[in-house]
Amino acid sequence: MRIPLNELDNHKGETLVLQGFVDTIRNLQYVQFVVLKDETGKVQLSIEKNEENKALVEQVNQLTVESTIKVEGVLMDNPKVKLRGMELLPSKIEVTSKAPLELPIDYKKKDASLRETRLDYRLLDLRRDENNLFFRAQTLLLNAMRNYWFQHGFIEINSPKICANAAESGAEVFKLDYFGQTACLSQSPQFYKQMAMASNFGKVFEIGPAFRAENSHTSYHATEIQMIDAEISWIDSCQDVMDMEEDWLRYVFHELKTKMGDEIKEKMGIEISDVTNPFPRIPLLEAKKIIKGKYGFESERKDDLERKEEELICQYAKEKYGSDFVFITKWPFSSRPFYHMKDEEGYSDSYDLLFKGLEITTGAQREHRWDLLKAQMEEKGLDPKDFAFYLEFFQYGCPPHGGFGFGLARLMMQIFEIDNIREATFVYRGPTRLNP
Repeated sequence: MRIPLNELDNHKGETLVLQGFVDTIRNLQYVQFVVLKDETGKVQLSIEKNEENKALVEQVNQLTVESTIKVEGVLMDNPKVKLRGMELLPSKIEVTSKAPLELPIDYKKKDASLRETRLDYRLLDLRRDENNLFFRAQTLLLNAMRNYWFQHGFIEINSPKICANAAESGAEVFKLDYFGQTACLSQSPQFYKQMAMASNFGKVFEIGPAFRAENSHTSYHATEIQMIDAEISWIDSCQDVMDMEEDWLRYVFHELKTKMGDEIKEKMGIEISDVTNPFPRIPLLEAKKIIKGKYGFESERKDDLERKEEELICQYAKEKYGSDFVFITKWPFSSRPFYHMKDEEGYSDSYDLLFKGLEITTGAQREHRWDLLKAQMEEKGLDPKDFAFYLEFFQYGCPPHGGFGFGLARLMMQIFEIDNIREATFVYRGPTRLNP
């Protein structure tokens, strides 16, 4: 069985068989050094240039960086070796795949190639150590999310991604022919989360793909994203949804900070956010007054926040409340989907959650009463006949419910202070990118 390189401390003095990529080769007068790497770590191979090692020396002479090898040898303690104070003394090397002498990009030097060129060769770009760490952290986050929901009695659902209707009015969707019918790729599991509430599932979550046919070229938009959604029943207002999301994020960030925070800080210089303090909750109009009064910035838009405003209100939340998160509440119903419930003042009973200057979540209490939901559709200029399947969810009894959804890549962007969603996605899809 292959031994991962991060477990070598337990095998010093043993004869081992290791496999990995060739990270570097140093061919000196009397000795050769090869650094072997796998997804868990690195180790140095040392080959003395003597008669006994003649065949090995010749193999290393022909070896190229980024080739993969299988090597057998004895693992020895050596305090003089800067890399982990150990070295493997090979007795046999097998080249399992050979890389060309020159690669299309120097992936170790991120700034040596344009971003689009690096995306063309994403398989190489992903070999950078920080990318490995990034996606290991993402895996930990997703596992923590699921752990929290499992511990709190949520059911995981997998909603269909081929749908008859868009989940949001006016949404741009990817259309396709579905055996003679026009269908579209889902840009949200919203309707099906609510179906689960009407099905007496109580609390559900989903982590899955969504598709947005927006011809947008910003640094935080993509056409295919991983959405994280949750929905809960028996609520009194969107405050209950915010309570759940805040408690969930506090658990998730605590897991990330505890288990990987030191490594992330050491290797990437990123301090994982402290989520000890409560997330402030500020109504939209109050947020705009704060932004104007404290920072002298005023937007022409009254029903939404511009990017600059998101940054400034997050700055305020950090300065006053010590929080990288801030909820913005009480949005005009005119700027929200038809399925959001109205509160007693006529506002949408909804919120946005901002994190480090960027909106990452929209959440709300949903309108669960059939007659009011139908009326709100008509108010938005929608024909209820087009949403007959959706309205049926509410004809046979449906509990008060609400939930939220957000894109995984946006969250990862902000955690790791990455300035472009293309760098925070395993393989990015945008209006001008369909490969690799």
